[in-house]
Amino acid sequence: MKKVLTVLIAGLSLLCMTGLAQASLTTIGTAGYGGTNYNLIWDDDNNGNSIVWLDYSNTPANWTNQKAWADGLDLTYNIDDAYSVDWGTNSWRLPSAGVIPASGYNQTTSEMGHLFYTELGLDSGPTSAGELNASNFDNLNASRYWSGTGHASYSDYAWEFSMDSGNQSVIHKNGNGYGLAVRSGQVSAVPIPAAVWLLGSGLAGLGVLGRCRKGNRV
Repeated sequence: MKKVLTVLIAGLSLLCMTGLAQASLTTIGTAGYGGTNYNLIWDDDNNGNSIVWLDYSNTPANWTNQKAWADGLDLTYNIDDAYSVDWGTNSWRLPSAGVIPASGYNQTTSEMGHLFYTELGLDSGPTSAGELNASNFDNLNASRYWSGTGHASYSDYAWEFSMDSGNQSVIHKNGNGYGLAVRSGQVSAVPIPAAVWLLGSGLAGLGVLGRCRKGNRV
């Protein structure tokens, strides 16, 4: 009996910690696209914004086609019971290259740059798909990805991010690159029901009582 109580208390403690602790990248459920479910990965602080990544890389295409693909996504969601999502009026889109985009490495003010350097913890230089997908992601490619940000001065050019090196640059919109969709949304942990807390308190109390009885034995 004592062993059962110990296991139950430990399990409840883990459940509570899971609900309260917040990692920077958290898989909160899946989205159905093309007959397959892909992970929805919450980035709780990407340059001060709460965003959700779709773990799917769209087949390489030019900037116009990738932008139309992301803007037109209509997905079915299966959010884990531990979370709720308020999408607001936001829709899916290509990632932003930043308010004031710049070329080069360590451009963490761009959404993909922040993901690469801050959340995935990668360094500039040759990067493999295995490194990109070592944690929450499964479908990132070590290749070029389009951002949704066009060049401010040259309308035929747009910003891209190279997931194989961590470099951000400008290329012609007719070039090919993968598409990665992101959506702004506020994610919240669903409170643990009161009944579960009461069960946990009761189990914990039984555990304390058992230890007290053991200590009083002569």
